[in-house]
Amino acid sequence: MSKKKNTNTKSNSGVDLLDREKHDIKPPSKYNVVFYNDNYTPMDFVWAVLMKVFHLDPQAAYRVMMLVHEKGKGIAGTYPKGIAATKAKQVMDYAKEAGHPLLCKIEKS
Repeated sequence: MSKKKNTNTKSNSGVDLLDREKHDIKPPSKYNVVFYNDNYTPMDFVWAVLMKVFHLDPQAAYRVMMLVHEKGKGIAGTYPKGIAATKAKQVMDYAKEAGHPLLCKIEKS
């Protein structure tokens, strides 16, 4: 990384200024929070967790819950890695507390 000295200073302070380099900043990678069907966790528990953790409205939570039930998995949301991991942990903690074997993981989208 070479920096060019700016010798065109308006003040006579004798200090050379360095031009700032432009850096391309990429947006953070996105991760899906995925629920997996287990045939033991009640559907209403999944529905309630989707509304509580992901702030989905009842209809959207129902659609995701049905995807999990019928297709084996469903995406609850897409977030930067840290947020996705936190939400997946919250889901797993709620499931464990309620005694359900619900599985929730994050996957790069």
